[in-house]
Amino acid sequence: MRETVAAPSRLRTCLHSSRPNFLLLAPLCAGLALTAAWADGLGTSGLDALLVLLGALLAHAAVNLFNEHHDYRSGLDALTQRTAFSGGSGALQASPAAARAVLAAAQVCLAGVVGIGAWFLWRTGPAMLLYGLAGVGLVVAYTGWLTRRPWLCLMAPGVGFGLLMVAGGYQALTGTLSATAVSAALVPTSMVSALLLLNQLPDIEADRRVGRDHLAIRLGPRRAARLVALLMVAAFAVVPLAWQLGALPSTAWLMWLALPLLAWLVRGLWRLPPEVEQGELAPLLPLMGSNVAVLLGSLTLLNLGLIAAA
Repeated sequence: MRETVAAPSRLRTCLHSSRPNFLLLAPLCAGLALTAAWADGLGTSGLDALLVLLGALLAHAAVNLFNEHHDYRSGLDALTQRTAFSGGSGALQASPAAARAVLAAAQVCLAGVVGIGAWFLWRTGPAMLLYGLAGVGLVVAYTGWLTRRPWLCLMAPGVGFGLLMVAGGYQALTGTLSATAVSAALVPTSMVSALLLLNQLPDIEADRRVGRDHLAIRLGPRRAARLVALLMVAAFAVVPLAWQLGALPSTAWLMWLALPLLAWLVRGLWRLPPEVEQGELAPLLPLMGSNVAVLLGSLTLLNLGLIAAA
């Protein structure tokens, strides 16, 4: 009887631990694979498109669930000062008995990703094996291994959401790659790495205490924030450069409607006050929110720009 009563609570904890508020990022990134194919004039199967989006969503949920479980077991959750954008969900601190259920949910999501990957391996060919192995490796290794290797930790989120989801999704849908897909993939590659680096800033001291070693720790908040600014600018620079080379259509410039918010974000990141070096979070929080808005807004606009070119 006790297990039956507890089951809804464990389910809610698993859902909360997957950080559903942030899962919109995955379909926006994987959506670029679909819209890039349309912009290139290539037809796609409705089932394959659905599986690409679902695979991206499951991969994102899996890495979040593994991260929540690892951070609870390592004691990191008890050390962090939680914000709306960092420090984990707190779900396992509120319901510790659900830890095994969260780990099982992560494994189920990962099994779903592997199953979808196997489908595309059969449909598209052996090229998908490289994407699949890299993707599974990132999901499994990110929290426990990559967060202790500064430059790999910086690149891993962008590679996962950019090169693997977009380029890999395009390959799964079309059986090939194009300059459109690679160019579109570079945008989230830069932006998502910037997002994760910025979101690490409030957790620097807590992460250091549990043995992590990433660029936020190495550089400190102010220099890391400037690197975030450069990565965001680089993402926006992809559009004019790729357009000049004929790799993106002119409608991709729609993404630049987010430029005023980017300019405000970059200015704030570049001028962070010295107090953030002593752990003051107040100047960071509006910038972290704006960074999420720029990321989601610009990816939405880029998707719409590619659809307009179809």
